[in-house]
Amino acid sequence: MGKLFSITGALLFFLGCGGSADPAKHFSIQLENKNIQQNQQVGVTLKNKKDIEISDLRYYMDGKELPVENGKLTLGLPTLGNKTLVAKFKIEEQTVAVEKKLRLLAAAAPEVYTYEIVNSYPHDTGAYTQGLEFYKGTLYESTGKRGASTVRKVNFETGEVLQQINMDDSVFGEGITIMNDKLYQLTWQSGMGYVYDVSNLEKIKNFTYGKSREGWGLCNDGKKIFKSDGTEKIWFLDPETLEEQGHIEIVTNKSIFNSANELEYVNGKIYANVYQKESMMIIDATSGAIEGVINFGGLKNKVNKGPEWDEGNSVLNGVAYHPERETFFVTGKNWNKLFEVKIRKKE
Repeated sequence: MGKLFSITGALLFFLGCGGSADPAKHFSIQLENKNIQQNQQVGVTLKNKKDIEISDLRYYMDGKELPVENGKLTLGLPTLGNKTLVAKFKIEEQTVAVEKKLRLLAAAAPEVYTYEIVNSYPHDTGAYTQGLEFYKGTLYESTGKRGASTVRKVNFETGEVLQQINMDDSVFGEGITIMNDKLYQLTWQSGMGYVYDVSNLEKIKNFTYGKSREGWGLCNDGKKIFKSDGTEKIWFLDPETLEEQGHIEIVTNKSIFNSANELEYVNGKIYANVYQKESMMIIDATSGAIEGVINFGGLKNKVNKGPEWDEGNSVLNGVAYHPERETFFVTGKNWNKLFEVKIRKKE
């Protein structure tokens, strides 16, 4: 008798849901706003097409339950970008989950910054600059293009290359970062990165990428490495295993952004060259929010166009922070100058 009852109950539940084996198909999440910003309250309803009786309705995002007050969700999540809102509820004793894709954007528009040139120094016009970083007072640079990719130590005041290793002609060198006396370097489309001893630039090991698409820029906060890959994502790498351990997504208050190139980390912010633009983003390293945009317009006009110059590719690229001087050093691909600048809000 008990067995017959359980079969009958399951059949009634199935028919009550309109004959669908998946009751979630009868529900959808509706939000009052399309573009939602961090910490914003937004009206939410669960559309119930068959008026099926439900109980214990809760909303989740990134595994965290979201508070609901007077029919409004508060989206106070620490990270931004593409998200999935999940509604979980019960029909009798069965737990049902319904999902809705959305974009969680920054709470405020980026502030506009400009620059002041402090000094300019010679720079190798043969350097198709991909990475730039100071470490213990020495400037390190990586260069790209197949057949011309290098890693080098540079005297920034004279432009003299103090030491250089040439990469295999088959690879296209990309960004670098230095941490705990190890220099990490990416390649563009080979799916391969390298780790060197920073003292002599001898290779220690190779590493491969996980889910990230390509190799673009690198920086670090002293604990983890950040990696850009030409998408909206900036990945976190473990410095020992080089495994990807999550990511943030780059967003403004209006859209998701996907052109972060060379990276530099300073005091909780990631400074990122915008690919093929005379500008740089200031990104919150925790949330992914673009908090500022630095307009480097006019800097390119201060560079002499030598024989290596390619109008389409000789763009601003390369940013390094000098902690003792509290200034940034920026250059571009095949530029003849390295600029020391101070960055300030535009008045």
